[in-house]
Amino acid sequence: MVSFGSSRSIACSLLVIFLCACTANAQLSANFYTRSCPNLPRIVQTAMRAAVRNDPRLPASIIRLFFHDCFVNGCDGSVLLADTPTFTGEQNAFSNRNSIRGMDVIETIKSAVEAACNATVSCADILALATRDGVVLSGGPSWTVPLGRRDARTASQSAANSNLPLASSSLSTLITSFQNQGLNLRDLVALSGAHTFGLARCVTFRNRIYNDTNIQPAFAATRRATCPQSGGAGDLAPLDVTTPNAFDNAYYINLMSRRGLLHSDQELFNNGSADSIVRGYANNRAAFFRDFVASMVKMGNIAPLTGSNGEIRRVCSRVN
Repeated sequence: MVSFGSSRSIACSLLVIFLCACTANAQLSANFYTRSCPNLPRIVQTAMRAAVRNDPRLPASIIRLFFHDCFVNGCDGSVLLADTPTFTGEQNAFSNRNSIRGMDVIETIKSAVEAACNATVSCADILALATRDGVVLSGGPSWTVPLGRRDARTASQSAANSNLPLASSSLSTLITSFQNQGLNLRDLVALSGAHTFGLARCVTFRNRIYNDTNIQPAFAATRRATCPQSGGAGDLAPLDVTTPNAFDNAYYINLMSRRGLLHSDQELFNNGSADSIVRGYANNRAAFFRDFVASMVKMGNIAPLTGSNGEIRRVCSRVN
């Protein structure tokens, strides 16, 4: 039996733990710029709407940019830093070289934000907001973006090479990669749903369409027509053959019919531990949207620079 004194002691201990957890999670706040830059959401949304009209691929590119930022030393805008003769950034890491895009749009948004709120909003936060708006503009769910990140003064190509999953990754490798970022299997499957729009280069799926066995033959034949066994490395194909520009749950339906474009995609539905989650999202778009939003917020909270750490870059591609 636990005495009243012991119960009170336990309750106090739990309260301390709860308060510490709240403090840790309160680093970012939805109303961080309410006073310092009240028009920030409108500025980002207006710029994204104009950019997407010109380039329907952009929302997929921006969300990939955000993912590749957060997985390398946290969501700190380091992926936006361009190489210089004396600085090596992340943009030429193996998973980014010749494929990462959208930096110019973030730079355009940053210029508009600077004109309204000088030296106030980080590039990392602009990227987070632009990611959400791109998903919404493509028919996906909206969510409240926690803000207050600051920008890194450095970047790490070696960390990008180590931390970013490859298109050839196995399920076990993907699980480990996400676990290293504090993300679980459900987060992995939900966040992979971002492949419900966008395009991939032939070089990233060539081996799958010619050598994998867990692929629908007709789908493989269609992809081989535009991705030869040699050459054409940069030729593009939709990650979601059904609705390539819409944010929906077709990605999971495609996986169930063995039409995942990347080897890493199909690994999520290949008689493994992720199969039941894929089935759930294929059958319930609302469940996918709900879990995707939760996982995006969770990913966006990976090791942000806050307080006096880092800086507020005036130009996203270089440090101040």
